[in-house]
Amino acid sequence: MRFFRRSPKVEEPEPESADAGAVAAPDQPDDVADEQRLIEGEERTNKALQRTKRSWFGHITGLFDRGRIDDEFWEELEELLIGADTGVATTEKILGEVRERVEAERISDPAEVQDALKESLVALLNKPTGRGQLWGRGEVAAAPPKPAVILVLGVNGTGKTTTIAKLAHAFRADGAKTVIAAADTFRAAAIEQMKAWGERVGADVVAHKQGADPAAVVFDALSAAESRNADFLIIDTAGRLHTKINLMEELSKLYRVIQRKEPTAPHEVLLVLDATIGQNALIQAEAFTKAAEVTSACLAKLDGTSKGGIVFAISDQLGIPVRLVGTGEEPGDLASFSADTFVDALFR
Repeated sequence: MRFFRRSPKVEEPEPESADAGAVAAPDQPDDVADEQRLIEGEERTNKALQRTKRSWFGHITGLFDRGRIDDEFWEELEELLIGADTGVATTEKILGEVRERVEAERISDPAEVQDALKESLVALLNKPTGRGQLWGRGEVAAAPPKPAVILVLGVNGTGKTTTIAKLAHAFRADGAKTVIAAADTFRAAAIEQMKAWGERVGADVVAHKQGADPAAVVFDALSAAESRNADFLIIDTAGRLHTKINLMEELSKLYRVIQRKEPTAPHEVLLVLDATIGQNALIQAEAFTKAAEVTSACLAKLDGTSKGGIVFAISDQLGIPVRLVGTGEEPGDLASFSADTFVDALFR
């Protein structure tokens, strides 16, 4: 699936730059390109979940192979889900729903019980609807103003910078132009790192010196995105955990600057979480959701953890829809999140 597709637009003349072919939209029809992207996303997700499958969810699949559904089965299933960092409250909720259905429908076949579990997991992931204007579950959203503004939040070390670069890479593959605001002016080398990634993925980076006012960087980046006719503006932010008050004040200032230019922006507030830290990711998400209206989440480093179950806790406990997953270290290792694909991959 394309990460974002605008409404039909007026034909524009072909660009004359030497690298025009690199940013042009694919020649194949949209439905063919989307189907190919979907297949690639499924392959990346399946590969990224190998560690989780080999450990916790591999054992869960083994439970159903035993051929009996008894109290011992439910106890072991609960332990395995919690071990995968699904969380105690979310695990109890899932198992409560599945056991109620098993009893109501008098299900005794382990395969049918497994199907009921999978359906419950998919429903839980699909429950958060989100308030963003760019990403949904396959539907083409109404086109937001140009440029579409994505504000990216996350703690240092979560993979925030590389996620931004991967997004810009994906947009470029779709024929879109992206400007990145290097508004993390706090962390040493953050600006240089973002510039390096921008050059690598073909995105313009607007930056000031370290220690500069992030709001000033955002203002200049908004102006640059407009003047360069960019489709997207992705805004990096400082990745340190503030006190709630300081974080809210800093984000409020950025919001004011953004909304002076475009009252409906930001169109997505993307929270990047590190899948490898399990329940700590949930704690971080709670801190940011209290300070900002997070509309979507990206689960980075999914390929480096055996505790992919954290995605269920994020969806259930915080009501944030997971829209993207990081599946590796290369620019193309980012996939649109699909609940069906994710759950199927866990049990495959």
